[in-house]
Amino acid sequence: MVKYFIRYGILFVVLILAQVFVFNNIQISGYINPYIYVLLILLLPYEIPGWALLLMGLLVGVSVDTFMNTYGIHSSATLFLAFLRPYVLQVLADRDDIDRKGSPSITSSGLVWFLKYVTILVFAHHLMLFFIESFSVLDFFTTFWRSVLSTLTTTAFIVIIMLLFKRN
Repeated sequence: MVKYFIRYGILFVVLILAQVFVFNNIQISGYINPYIYVLLILLLPYEIPGWALLLMGLLVGVSVDTFMNTYGIHSSATLFLAFLRPYVLQVLADRDDIDRKGSPSITSSGLVWFLKYVTILVFAHHLMLFFIESFSVLDFFTTFWRSVLSTLTTTAFIVIIMLLFKRN
């Protein structure tokens, strides 16, 4: 149990710092913003209790909001992501995966399954984030397009990171 705290604590610090100092500086024509800090929620173990998942989502969101000075926008979107995660896992999981221990990864679940899992949850996160940010339906298509482009970019970065740090 202690190894989980250490592993996810280090991952928390590294992802938040990478988001704040590297990925926040990547903006392509105002539409594409990669948010890789969501990887922490995506990589949490399958057997994590719901309350701990929501608490971790809130902690990650508040941390990003603090550094980015965004007043709860990332907290709301990350809580939404943490809320949806068990349902998406339930829909995507096979019967063999239901009792699985560990955490979702390319190695344990395969690239196609991992891509579906990440894309669905990252898109939900980005859609919520950008619609809260715009707080209007007048620019629906612009916000939707921004969500799609940012989802593709974030998913690509997440897959690259997972492949770079893949365990054999």
